[in-house]
Amino acid sequence: MFSRIAIVNRGEAAMRLIHAVRDLTAETGATIETVALHTDVDRTAAFVREADRSYELGPASARPYLDMAVLERALVETGADAAWVGWGFVAEDPAFAELCEKAGVTFVGPSAEAMRKLGDKIGAKLLAEEVGVPVAPWSRGAVETLQGAREAADRIGYPLMLKAAAGGGGRGIRVITDASELDDAYERTRQEAERAFGSGVVFLERLVTGARHVEVQVIADGQGTAWALGVRDCSVQRRNQKIIEESASPVLSSEQTAELKTSAERLAVAVGYRGAATVEFLYHPGERLFAFLEVNTRLQVEHPITESTTGFDLVKAQLHVASGGTLDGEPPAERGHAVEARLNAEDPDRDFAPCPGRIAHLDLPAGPGIRVDTGVSEGDTIPTDFDSMIAKVIAYGRDRDEALGRLRRAMAQTTVVIEGGATNKSFVLDLLDRPEVIGATADTGWIDRVRAEGGLVCHRHSGVALAAAAVEVYEEEERVERQRLLSTAFGGRPQVRHESGRPLDLKLRGVGYRVRVARVGAHRFRVGIEAGGDVRTADVELDRFDRHTGHIAVNGTGYRLLTGTHGPTHLVEVDGVTHRVSRDEGGVIRSPAPALVVATPLQAGAEVEAGAPVLVLESMKMETVLRAPFKARLKECVVSVGGQVATGAPLLRLEPLADTESTEDAAAAPVELD
Repeated sequence: MFSRIAIVNRGEAAMRLIHAVRDLTAETGATIETVALHTDVDRTAAFVREADRSYELGPASARPYLDMAVLERALVETGADAAWVGWGFVAEDPAFAELCEKAGVTFVGPSAEAMRKLGDKIGAKLLAEEVGVPVAPWSRGAVETLQGAREAADRIGYPLMLKAAAGGGGRGIRVITDASELDDAYERTRQEAERAFGSGVVFLERLVTGARHVEVQVIADGQGTAWALGVRDCSVQRRNQKIIEESASPVLSSEQTAELKTSAERLAVAVGYRGAATVEFLYHPGERLFAFLEVNTRLQVEHPITESTTGFDLVKAQLHVASGGTLDGEPPAERGHAVEARLNAEDPDRDFAPCPGRIAHLDLPAGPGIRVDTGVSEGDTIPTDFDSMIAKVIAYGRDRDEALGRLRRAMAQTTVVIEGGATNKSFVLDLLDRPEVIGATADTGWIDRVRAEGGLVCHRHSGVALAAAAVEVYEEEERVERQRLLSTAFGGRPQVRHESGRPLDLKLRGVGYRVRVARVGAHRFRVGIEAGGDVRTADVELDRFDRHTGHIAVNGTGYRLLTGTHGPTHLVEVDGVTHRVSRDEGGVIRSPAPALVVATPLQAGAEVEAGAPVLVLESMKMETVLRAPFKARLKECVVSVGGQVATGAPLLRLEPLADTESTEDAAAAPVELD
C-alpha cells in the first residue's frame, strides 16, 4: 500500500479520498498520509484543513489542475508515491497518467493506453462497435470544421447532440434541433470545452428522445478480472446534468441487468482495465433496446449509491488494485435500494444560474439510512472558479419506497444559506413528489420539457414568503430609524420618520406586489398584500431562532422559516419551498453571481419580449443566459463584454412596455396566505 497520496482534486471529491484513507489506516494500522493540492481560493477549505499535508498549486484563475508542469512539480515536491484524481480535471487525461509514470508515482486509475481506448468518447464508441455493443448513429469521429459538422449532421439527421470528446458533468453538450442552430452551437461548444477541459474536440450523435440513462459501475484489477457491481439509473437530469440517481434501475429486468453487466465487463477486460469505470447506455423502455453512450474511465460522482447497495467501498478498492491487489472471490451482491440527490449552489428561479458565495448557515441531515458526502462546512466559501456542488444526500432503504421516503425527509431537513446565493433544494423536493419520479417514468428530457412549458416552478406558500420578506424589510427600517433617533438625540435634536403601514413594493417571479406592514405586538404584525385589485390580509407572528432560522405563523398556521438577505434580495424558504423576493428597483437586472460578461445581444433602445435573452454571463465554467422578466425596452446597459461583475452588481435597466394582457394575467396570480 502507499505511504503518501496526493489528491489531484478538491472539495467533496478530496474529502471522499481522505475518508477512505482514514478508514484504511484505522483498519490496518498502516500509516498513509494525504496531501491536498489546492489553489489560492481553497487555502482554508475543508479538504485542506482535513488533509495531513497541503500544497498550493497557485491561483485558481490559472487553472493549475489542468497544468501538467504545475502538477508534476507538486508530485515531486510533496514526495507522493501515488496520485488520486477522483472525477473531473485530469481524471480522464492519459497525459497525466503518463506524467505520473515518468515521475515514479502510481496513478490510481487505468493505464494511459486503456484510458485512450475507453476514456475518449470517440475512441470508446469505435471500440464498442468492434465488440458488438449497439451504438446510436453518430459522426464516427471528430468534426474538426464547421463544414464537417454540417455534412455529418445532414448524414445523421436531426435532432442531434453536439458533445465534447473530453467533456463530463453535463458540460460541453448542446442539443441541436435543426440546421439553423448548428453554426452557433458548434462554436460555443468548442469554446466551452476548450475552457473547461483543455480540448475543443467535438463530435455529433443522434439525439435519442424518450430514453432512460442507465450506467454500469465496474471495478477491474488489470489482471483479467472485472466486476460489474450494479446498474444505476440517472434519467432525472436537466440539460444533461444529473440531479437524482438511483440503484438498482427501476425499469430493467434481472435479465437486462445481467446483459448490461456482462457487456461492461467485456469492454473492461478487452483493454486490460485497472481501476473504477462507468459504462453508460441509453435504454428505450418501449423498444427494450440499449444504445452505448460512453465509458467514463474514472469514479463517478454518484458512486455512493452503488456503495450503499453493495456494502463495497469503491475508493478503497481503487487503492487496492492500484497497489497491485487482485479481485478475489465473487462480486458483492446488491441488496435494497439507494437514491441520491445533488444539492447545488444554483438558482432554479434564474434558469439555474450558479450562485457561489460564503455559506452563512449549513445544517445537513442525518438519521437512519442517510449518508451525506460534502466538501464544505459553515463559513466556507463556494468559489466561482469551480462547480457548484454543496453536498450529495444519499438515502438507503430496504426497497425503493423506503429509500425515496428517507431522501424526502433528509432533503427537507437540509438547511443552507449562501450569502447572495441560492440552492436547488426546493426544486429537488418538488421532483421527489412528482408522479414521473415516483413511478420511474421520467426520461432524460422530461425536466427540460416540463420547464420549457413553465412547469416545475412551485408557488406553494408564496404569500407566506412575501409576508416574511415584508416583515424583514419593516424590521430593518425600524432598526435604521431607531439608530437615527438615538444618534440625533445624542446631538440634542431627536428625529424619527418611521411610518407604520407604509407601502413596500416587492417582486416575486416577475410579479409586483404592494405590501403594507404594521406592528401590533412584540413579535406580531398585520400584513396586507395587494396584487392588482386583490387584497389579502393576515395576522403574522414571527419567532426567530437565530439570524436565519425561525418559525412563522400566518393566520394561525405555522411554518418552518429560513431566510437569507443580500442587498435588495430576500431568499425565503417556507417549509422547504424557496422563493426569491426582491424589492422593486424599477427594472434593474443584477448579476446572480460573480461572473464574466460573455455577450450583450441588445443595444440601448431595443425592445424585447418577456423571456428573451438580454445578457450572457459565464460563471463556474458555465454560461448563464439572463432573460427579460417582462416585455421591455433596454434603457441602459452598464457592462461590456469581457468585464467581471460581482454578485448583485447592476447589469442593465429595462423599461417595462405596456402589455395589458400579460399584466392582467400577472396581477391575477394567486397569493396563498393559508
